[in-house]
Amino acid sequence: MCGIVGFTGKQDAAPILLNGLKKLEYRGYDSAGIAVCNAGGISLAKVSGRIARLCEKTDDGKNMPGFTGIGHTRWATHGAPTDINAHPHMSCDGRFSVVHNGIIENYMELRQELSSKGYIFASETDTEVIVHLIEMYYKGDFREAVMKAASRLEGSYALGVLCADCPDRLIAVREASPLILGIGIGENFFASDVTALVSHTRNVMYLDDGEFAELSPKGISVFDCTGASVHKKISHINWSIEAAEKGGFEHFMLKEIMEQPRAVESTISPRLQQNDIHLDDSDFSPEELKSIQRIIITACGSAYYAGCAGKTAIEKLCRLPVDVILASELRYAEPQIDEHTLLIVLSQSGETADTIAAMTECKKLGAKTLAIVNVVGSTIAKLADRTLYTWAGPEIAVATTKGYTTQLAVLYIFALYAAKTMKLLSREEYLRLLDALRSLPKKIQQALDMNPLLPKLAEKYSSNHSVFYIGRNSDYAVALEAALKMKEISYIHAEAYAAGELKHGTIALIDEGQPVIALCCNNKIWEKTANNIVEVKTRGAQVLALASKGNRAVLAQADDVIFIPQIDPMFQAAVEIIPLQLLAYHAAKAKGCDIDKPKNLAKSVTVE
Repeated sequence: MCGIVGFTGKQDAAPILLNGLKKLEYRGYDSAGIAVCNAGGISLAKVSGRIARLCEKTDDGKNMPGFTGIGHTRWATHGAPTDINAHPHMSCDGRFSVVHNGIIENYMELRQELSSKGYIFASETDTEVIVHLIEMYYKGDFREAVMKAASRLEGSYALGVLCADCPDRLIAVREASPLILGIGIGENFFASDVTALVSHTRNVMYLDDGEFAELSPKGISVFDCTGASVHKKISHINWSIEAAEKGGFEHFMLKEIMEQPRAVESTISPRLQQNDIHLDDSDFSPEELKSIQRIIITACGSAYYAGCAGKTAIEKLCRLPVDVILASELRYAEPQIDEHTLLIVLSQSGETADTIAAMTECKKLGAKTLAIVNVVGSTIAKLADRTLYTWAGPEIAVATTKGYTTQLAVLYIFALYAAKTMKLLSREEYLRLLDALRSLPKKIQQALDMNPLLPKLAEKYSSNHSVFYIGRNSDYAVALEAALKMKEISYIHAEAYAAGELKHGTIALIDEGQPVIALCCNNKIWEKTANNIVEVKTRGAQVLALASKGNRAVLAQADDVIFIPQIDPMFQAAVEIIPLQLLAYHAAKAKGCDIDKPKNLAKSVTVE
């Protein structure tokens, strides 16, 4: 939701903090700020708007000397995105400064208590109570004051704290919000995401909930809420700095769309060995799988739509009922779950608050849990009984692309693995599907290459205020994600409808010239969708159809056509979404939108 970064070492902190914030700007960009310790105490600079304004205000950090500091880029929740509400926040005596990612749920109660004791609040934020609590508890011991303050907080938080009395020390705290420690030589770091660290170090430690870290140039100490020392494993980040840069592309989103063949290859190849599938260290026994009577997939946003698309493959291959439920609904639904339920949890970041809460509730009811995430060491990965990583590499653009397709790829792998383990497939059918799955990266590359006129088509449709997507079965599942892509980066009102439901109300919205994007890649029911195309065209719609190569009949029905390569229908959704991602991208570009940082959105929603 927000991004925080901290540094202590022998170099000036401000330029390093600003560089780290640029890497974290996808997490929020309503405001930004940094605080640095120097001989005069703590110097502070913060602005509303983008980090570029903060760089300009600080002359790229040159006018803020000091070797220890903290930074923050904000997605506003409590308080408008103004200068005064921007982080870091300062204590009344100027001794402490705090940055925070998360939400303090009991902040009103704490604010009233602190106000009654004479502490003056300058902002509308929930975060400011933290810095005043630390000031109230400070009796000369920096660590003790932070620990006492944290014990009063309810909610989710990752904190970075600076103290003028300890100019070479930082304290970081984690509770239900991501925080990573970077280990250097004579310098150390913390950040919300490894993207802010990899240009300095690839050696990291992942804080767990309830843990504190004390950083100095000499090292990092980690301890629990009682003050007892905690030993942490050092992990190595194995992707390059270049992987987090644009690499010559105009936008991160376009780069990440184009990276999908490689990302899906990285997801699939290690698990397909000769003619067998291995789920890393997450293999199930036949007995375990046969004990499962129901599968629930839970997620938010695009991950939820990946679940909708993957449901078809799991049900067909495993012959089990699969429900896909939004995590924000599941956490409050009192679902009928027991030890015969497998909960599959999808999250790109592994830190999605609603998904974590839903997963926790289902585990209490006895569900087995399988997490599909991209971020190693994330909360969801640790909570799950089994974890399958997507290995997509860093995804910087707020609107996910390769995160979605790699999640789908893992769902396909699981479906085929489970069906084979339970002996639900003949050897011949298994090998045929395995070959089709292995071809997925190649098919995605073909989908990227075979529609060179997409930018012109996108420009044609970008002038409309709304667009409808229709499809049936797996086409409808893909339509949901395609509509989300269009609305979140181009701000065109886009909605997906099951094509068979047109006569049940939706067709009332069709006017002359209304764009309708018809997904008709499911050849078995092509004629049904063709009838829906005729229905909307009769009422004046302009139809752009998406179809499998070789479907010449669609040319007679639609005004414009996009083709995808033929692939087994079981795995078609991962190919089908590709040109629709590009359509949304080019529509947003034609409108001049800020594609990587769409308004009001953040990459990782770590609060409810």
